[in-house]
Amino acid sequence: MSDGKLPPGVLKGTTTVGITGKDFVVLAADRRATSGYFIASKQVWKILEVDSHIAVTIAGAVGDAQQLVERLRAEARYYRATNGEGISVRSLATLASVILFNYRPILSVQMLIGGIDSEGPSLYSLDWLGTLTREKFTATGSGSPFAVSMLEHEYRDDLSLDEAVQLAVKAVRIALARDPGSGEGVDVATITRSGISFKRT
Repeated sequence: MSDGKLPPGVLKGTTTVGITGKDFVVLAADRRATSGYFIASKQVWKILEVDSHIAVTIAGAVGDAQQLVERLRAEARYYRATNGEGISVRSLATLASVILFNYRPILSVQMLIGGIDSEGPSLYSLDWLGTLTREKFTATGSGSPFAVSMLEHEYRDDLSLDEAVQLAVKAVRIALARDPGSGEGVDVATITRSGISFKRT
């Protein structure tokens, strides 16, 4: 299970991408929701806001992902109400890791967690068993091998925000062309000190 694959018998598809820059995080994802080879929806948002400075991408079982995101939102709201400031990206990612680890293998969720706090921009990758790693760029889902190859080839530490958005979209589109579980276009979220902005391409 440490290879990032879903539990046996669960067949899903998606592609999500995350990229960090000097003062931003970019998240991108396709819009297709599948169950095996059945396309359940062509208009799914796989990038979700958790707090005003943190967003996540989801892959895996939709209900499990929705449950986890709502739990993280509740914890983020509670932290802000009791501390007067937003929770750190590292703390929220660690919480998500603990939840997935404790509920393994019941919850089938893979997630990218990106945001900006006092430590600057950060991006975390979370697998089905709760394994958490910090990344400069990464991808999840069935189309991730195609997306990662593009990211490894073209990522630079000095990417501008516009360049990072273009690269993220390009990486997801590469997967759309080759992975049957991914499709229907690309959604993008940019996270800066000004907040989170979403757009469809």
